[in-house]
Amino acid sequence: MGKSNQTSIVQIARENGETDNALPLDLGLRVRELRKARSWTLEQAAKHAGLARSTLSKIENGQMSPTYDALKKLAVGLEISIPQLFTQPVKDQINGRLSVTKSGEGQNHVTVTYEHELLASTLSKKQMLPYRAVVRARSMDEFDGWVRHDGEEFLYVLTGVVSLITEFYEPIEMRRGDSAYYDASMGHNLVTVSQDDATILWVTSLT
Repeated sequence: MGKSNQTSIVQIARENGETDNALPLDLGLRVRELRKARSWTLEQAAKHAGLARSTLSKIENGQMSPTYDALKKLAVGLEISIPQLFTQPVKDQINGRLSVTKSGEGQNHVTVTYEHELLASTLSKKQMLPYRAVVRARSMDEFDGWVRHDGEEFLYVLTGVVSLITEFYEPIEMRRGDSAYYDASMGHNLVTVSQDDATILWVTSLT
């Protein structure tokens, strides 16, 4: 495939929401893999795409650089988008996992400083840990040092006012609707500065 065509396809991929690091693959090999994944012969795939069998064979063997119209026909025939012709999916199988946690039905874990309610607890091997927390602590003195762990963390203030205290930054006062995203290996603690205990939605990465 020529350099000019390669560049235009990357541009198409970016315009369709693909990331810059989704590098194009060998088109012929990719088309063959997609065809075989559907258990189609060359004749069947060519018929679905509205292309001649010889044309599809040449594309798979790298003997032809398809026009944009041919790429569109291939994508329609294979029932995928054009950028997917040039990017290998991270996972070939969609498992469709889903977990719904009704209000008040999470797993509760109470500590001196926080009252955690774990959400989506029915799923194992999650990539992130979502939980709701009631922030009971009112000062750093109530903690046994900094909280720190691997991964990254996102917090969203649901009610009340809190102060996000970290080892590298000045304390940050946060109110309802405010959010923060930070490196969880950095020492961090959260205290309530409002009259009532604040509630927080926390999401922690597990990878």
